[in-house]
Amino acid sequence: QVQLMESGGGSVQAGGSLWLACAASEYVFYMAWFRQAPGKERERVAGVTSDKRERYNEAVKGRFTISKDNSKNTVYLQMNDLKPEDTAMYYCAADRRFRGPVLEFDATEFDSWGQGIQVTVSS
Repeated sequence: QVQLMESGGGSVQAGGSLWLACAASEYVFYMAWFRQAPGKERERVAGVTSDKRERYNEAVKGRFTISKDNSKNTVYLQMNDLKPEDTAMYYCAADRRFRGPVLEFDATEFDSWGQGIQVTVSS
């Protein structure tokens, strides 16, 4: 398994911005963010591959931007116009395997997970 170190997060008022970063201990092809709010199921947020293909949850599209720095094995999530419903524990996920033309975006695609980092948005 790849080791993942998450940073960023915190608390902000609605309409504000936060960022997340996740550094992998070695090269990974596919990195993503998932989140889980209390009492709710984990849901996908955004994913990105080394060849810059991106996937977004419709709920965050246009507000969140994911990017990957291949030289640093790091994924970033810029979160703008945050809403109270974005409040959750955010988890970084990664997988080393190359993906072909069909890019699935599901938790089962990833074999390494971070510890989680809290994002809280107040109204």
